[in-house]
Amino acid sequence: MNYALMIAGMAAVTIAIRAAIFVLGDRIVFPPLLRQALDFVPVTVLSAIVVPMVVAPHNAGLEITWRNPQLVAAIAAIVLCAVTRHQLLTIVASMAVFLGWQFGVLS
Repeated sequence: MNYALMIAGMAAVTIAIRAAIFVLGDRIVFPPLLRQALDFVPVTVLSAIVVPMVVAPHNAGLEITWRNPQLVAAIAAIVLCAVTRHQLLTIVASMAVFLGWQFGVLS
């Protein structure tokens, strides 16, 4: 299949969906159950992007071991965020754990 045609088709679908939501605006009312389900979409998408990068960072199968700095930093971030609920502290500390693990423990 022609790549340009495929990209143009994806662009057309994306523009159509966004334009429909923009044009129709508040005239469409979603049922409460659907609205509640849509609240979980950002968390689901973020998890689908982050988890594979954490558990298989080199695309060579699962790497669930203490030698995986992404996994160690992710666990530290989860624990720190659960305890403190402070986003900036979580980001800075988990990056410090990642870099320390990458260049300190594993080198």
